[in-house]
Amino acid sequence: MRTYLVVIDESPEAQIALRFAARRAVKTGGGVEILSLIPKPDFVQWGGVMATIEEEARQRAEALVTGAAGTLIQESGLKPSITIRDGDGPKIIREMIDANPEIAALVLGVAEGGKPGALVAHFTGADMAALPVPLMLIPGSLDREAIDRLS
Repeated sequence: MRTYLVVIDESPEAQIALRFAARRAVKTGGGVEILSLIPKPDFVQWGGVMATIEEEARQRAEALVTGAAGTLIQESGLKPSITIRDGDGPKIIREMIDANPEIAALVLGVAEGGKPGALVAHFTGADMAALPVPLMLIPGSLDREAIDRLS
């Protein structure tokens, strides 16, 4: 089954990318894999504080993907696969694509203004040529009607 890998965070453009991927998956008989990346916190000298920071980040990521999955099911009827990982985002994405031959595209949201996010900057740079699947960049300026029309 053709699967669209969507990396989500708390940004509005991530929600737009997720909607686009879901609409494409419905139209192509595919699925959606939601990936939430947990950023590595800055080192804190006290182990207990560091563990608390990491646990709070994991809980935020779990709440984020649960909410996103609920919205996806409600709007499209698709039940997504969910992955939560911590570590280097580009490396994790490459590992997931390499491990799952059904991933047909990497879908990333692009902020409406300002500098591109770290993943967009990474995958549109030198590493893009080595990416084994298409990269879909979804503009954060699209409204729901535009997403529905374009997907």
